[in-house]
Amino acid sequence: MEDMENIISGLNEIERRIESGEFLWRTDREDVHMNIEAELIDLVGDPAKKLHTARSRNDQVATDVRLWCRDSMDKIIHKIMDFQVALIKLADSYKDLIIPGYTHLQRAQPLLLPHLLLAYVEQLERDIGRLKDCQQRMNYCPLGSCALAGTGLPIDRFATASALGFIEPLRNSVDAVSDRDFLLEFLSVNSILAVHLSRIAEEWVLWASEEFGFLTPSDAVSTGSSIMPQKKNPDPMELVRGKSARVIGNLTTLLVLCKGLPHAYNRDLQEDKEPLFDSTETVIAMLEVSTEFAYNISFNEERIAKSLTAGHLDATTMADYLVYKGVPFRTSHEIVGKSVALALSKGCQLSELSIAELRSVNPAFDEDVYKYLGVQNAVGWFRSFGSTGKACVMEELRLWKDKVVRR
Repeated sequence: MEDMENIISGLNEIERRIESGEFLWRTDREDVHMNIEAELIDLVGDPAKKLHTARSRNDQVATDVRLWCRDSMDKIIHKIMDFQVALIKLADSYKDLIIPGYTHLQRAQPLLLPHLLLAYVEQLERDIGRLKDCQQRMNYCPLGSCALAGTGLPIDRFATASALGFIEPLRNSVDAVSDRDFLLEFLSVNSILAVHLSRIAEEWVLWASEEFGFLTPSDAVSTGSSIMPQKKNPDPMELVRGKSARVIGNLTTLLVLCKGLPHAYNRDLQEDKEPLFDSTETVIAMLEVSTEFAYNISFNEERIAKSLTAGHLDATTMADYLVYKGVPFRTSHEIVGKSVALALSKGCQLSELSIAELRSVNPAFDEDVYKYLGVQNAVGWFRSFGSTGKACVMEELRLWKDKVVRR
């Protein structure tokens, strides 16, 4: 007990010195473990030589990395939640704004802007779920596995696992010291998160362009050009888009690092730290920048409204109208295609075709067709669960606001 108290007292003093910056790291002591153990021997003498009993640097570093990852995942989850809050506030500020929806980057159907913004929120929620799943799978303790074979000394691995907040010890000592699946999974989750952020960034960069003009970033999140005085660039989101490549590259580095390793521990695994630390720091920075950008943009309602006349966004709703009239959908699809061709030839909208002109395409059309035409009417007809209909989107927004409050 006296030796234990001396060891703990010495470790506390070393911790204090490290945190205050007083601790002298010596390269001749090889690594962190040996620096601390040697310093402890200098402080308390022979009792410190018992510290490494039934331990190896192999199981210690595997334990340390799991603890670090567990804490880092919590930080990332909180940053994701911050971004979700920013998106939800944006959605709440533009409840009634209709935008053109795209497939293949071509005009498709009208959407409520909150519907699109909440699509981002849903993606990010899955990222949180993957991080929590990864946390759960990695939360098993390698400590006590020693170099690879365990020990003949009477240690209690369940006690140390519990004290460190793990679910229980890993069952197989060879697996415990050589496994880096949890890092591969963590970096994979980070990569998926980075891809989501990159997709959002790409959309917002496009929307900030003169060609779209849907979005205006404030001066706080824009940069100019060194030569072109008129430029207002959404640089932060361009950097978010670019940083995704770095995060994906870190995953690739670790996959290649692990692919040829025999069991159990190999020194190659020293190289897992740089991609791990860089991936984590990068996604945290990407989330922080995305959140700040979201708080500093406005949507150009007038420009968006003017854009809605292009692309016949109400064509699918017209097809649904014909289905209500008893026309099979494939037939209604063909009829609407001809109606769009007629509108194009006349340089007008579907809603501007007369009933006589519509009946010249097919007699199924009646005066009530105009209740389905135009983007306002089209959005009003969406009613399936999860659709862009006003009632559906407002209910989804309400649920997300409630969820954010509960968090």
